[in-house]
Amino acid sequence: MSRRSRRTPSPEPLDTWVPRPRRRETPLGLLGHGVKFLGYSTLAGVLLAGIALPAAGALGLGMKSGVEEFDSIPDGLKTPPLTQASWIYDAKGQQIAKVYERDRRVITAEEMGTLIRQAQVDIEDARFYEHGAVDLKGVLRAITKNAESGTAVQGASTLTQQYVKNVNVEKAGDDPVAVLEAQRKTLGRKVQELKFAIKLEEELTKEQILTNYLNITYYGQQAYGIQAAAQRYFSKDTKDLTVAEAATLAGLVQNPSQFDPKAHPEAARKRRDVVIDKMVENKHLTAEQAREAKSGPVVLHYQAPQNGCITADAGMGFFCDYVRHVIKQDPVFGKTAAERKKLWDQGGLSIHTTLDPVKQAAALKAVTTKVKVTDPVSAAMTMVEPGTGKILAMAQTRPYGIDPAKNQTVVNYNVDAVMGGGNGFQPGSNFKPIVAAAGLEAGLTSTQSYPSPNKMDWPTMSTCDGTWKNLEKGKKGGTIPNESSGEVGPYELKEAMALSVNTYFVQMEQEIGLCAVKQMANKLGVAGKASGKPLQELPALGLGTQEVSPLVMANVYATFANRGTYCTPVAISGITTMDGKDVPVTPAKCDRVFSESTADIINTVLLGVTEKGGTGRDLGLDDDRQIAGKTGTSDEKKSAWFSGYTGNLATSVWLGGPAGGVPMKNIRIGGKWFEEVFGATGPGPIWQMAMNDAVRTMPQKEFATVFIPNPPPKRDPSASPGSGSPSSVSGSPWTTWPGGQPTDVAPTWPGGRTQPPGRQPTRKSTPPAQPTPPAQPEGQDGQNRQTQQSEEQHGDG
Repeated sequence: MSRRSRRTPSPEPLDTWVPRPRRRETPLGLLGHGVKFLGYSTLAGVLLAGIALPAAGALGLGMKSGVEEFDSIPDGLKTPPLTQASWIYDAKGQQIAKVYERDRRVITAEEMGTLIRQAQVDIEDARFYEHGAVDLKGVLRAITKNAESGTAVQGASTLTQQYVKNVNVEKAGDDPVAVLEAQRKTLGRKVQELKFAIKLEEELTKEQILTNYLNITYYGQQAYGIQAAAQRYFSKDTKDLTVAEAATLAGLVQNPSQFDPKAHPEAARKRRDVVIDKMVENKHLTAEQAREAKSGPVVLHYQAPQNGCITADAGMGFFCDYVRHVIKQDPVFGKTAAERKKLWDQGGLSIHTTLDPVKQAAALKAVTTKVKVTDPVSAAMTMVEPGTGKILAMAQTRPYGIDPAKNQTVVNYNVDAVMGGGNGFQPGSNFKPIVAAAGLEAGLTSTQSYPSPNKMDWPTMSTCDGTWKNLEKGKKGGTIPNESSGEVGPYELKEAMALSVNTYFVQMEQEIGLCAVKQMANKLGVAGKASGKPLQELPALGLGTQEVSPLVMANVYATFANRGTYCTPVAISGITTMDGKDVPVTPAKCDRVFSESTADIINTVLLGVTEKGGTGRDLGLDDDRQIAGKTGTSDEKKSAWFSGYTGNLATSVWLGGPAGGVPMKNIRIGGKWFEEVFGATGPGPIWQMAMNDAVRTMPQKEFATVFIPNPPPKRDPSASPGSGSPSSVSGSPWTTWPGGQPTDVAPTWPGGRTQPPGRQPTRKSTPPAQPTPPAQPEGQDGQNRQTQQSEEQHGDG
């Protein structure tokens, strides 16, 4: 059975049954009709006399169980928890999507108006206000006509009985067995429905029963309840329906498919006119009003069903799906998975989120302009607000959908697998600031120096539970090189971060231990791999070999911007029910995970990455505000990253093959040819484009920085002893910071500039006049050129 067929049961007809050709009855058949007549008559008498179920059971009705349940009516019949649509809104109150299991919006009697109430009663149960739960005249009339005709030509269910049946179908949900059971036409089921109907009429007024009925009834085209039907067929609220429109909807209830005005306009017109005639008969319309209402065809203003995150605009489908996962997994919405699913399926929620439409538009523009949907690779971007954990944007190149021919996907590349994402992507050197934070918290200084050879064996390292030892020393798998042969130490932290020197951070890991790195990652929200597996305590952890998601990395860098206070990411700012009650939500939980002094050093160091000499030096913003960040590239260039931030916005961008298997070499991306993709050349410009638009109206907020002295100049081992000639064996532009000033120039901030603390020079500014540097030994220029080239090749490690 299809999903739709399970959810669109047609209520039992009331006033009119479509007659089948009368067949000739045998004497045995006539005897059977007599037995049926006697059975119905006896049943009616039993119910009307209020005889208890045991007596009814004596008639062979099979109703021995559940006698006690008739002593009181189930609460669900009086106030049924009807499944409704929910609406998801962005931070500005604009609708992202409408989601539902059943498209319904419960409204009050006043919101319905009188016209539809009159029309529905007149066509379904004209004596509704005159009889109780059972219409004795209707039962006797139906028995007589059915017995005379030899078949069922007329039903006798009252509107109250139909309501009880619809509640049972609603409670069955999508369970096909339960739906069939709720619709079974057995005497036992009929007894139960009638008995509940009797109790219901004792406890609710007729108006309450009618209101409940109109809210629960199915009207076709995925519209449950009269308000959804009015919007579906006529794009208006129920109280604004005309006579012809109200009659059209009232006529649908008997058979929503047969009288569908979109699929069968002529059948719908005839049925509408029958309803109008009934309204005249019951003195709810004059003859003139009826003629006017029947004068033309059924005129629709149809709105096709719009359900789910797939209908979201501006690339918000993935964020919408993330919100769904939050509600289904956060214990604040229910202790068990079943309770949380019930809340989501039940609907009737207004879900207000943190998504900023301006920043979302900026993110979507960047990931779809710089990367084409038909490219072999894709990009994903998340923006987070430092200090609040609010997710402000979430976009990716591939559109949300289920059609692979259109390069659509429902996998959210921005998040971990448990939240609707994939298994994540290797962040490469994007992870190195986490190692640096762990080192500083362990007592290392901002000028920590390591030999940082161009290539080295993986050293023995301590772990949380023991020791990691290199069993492959001397072999390819047992060594770690820097990206370029020109990268030769010693290096200090500032220089090593800007150039992304692998061996420097491996030696830092060796000193502080892998446990410290893992624990710092955990504190910063990297609880494990994106797949859900735990982080492995391996030396390559600090070089970003274990897969993570852009949301996780954006929040790591938001913590740097927030000076060491980590806030859990949040997508939902508030939820209210249709009756205005607040549903508790989980706020961001903010905890200090490292000191402000550590954060200030990290921010100063990452500022250097985006300045001259750093791998992200070309990624400055149009308004020259301070930015800090880190590039990252995995082995074989299968993924590339740039995570960067201002004082009030952190953004992480990933670029790569969605399945992680596309080496980005000799490849065309977004119409541009790349011999090799690095963090600074692939995701960096995507970040830059998005941030330029996103921060345009935001105030500038500068970082708290510290003074980090420049490292001493390196010396060329080939120079004669005592020559005093400085050298940069590694070719590092960091012999001076930045731009070639000698190291004995008065301290500048941060390093090498005469600008006062707290303000990063603009990219357009002219550096101070520089003294003539000392003569370099022969061959020095070649080494410098090699280093500059290595920056381009290495990009970011």
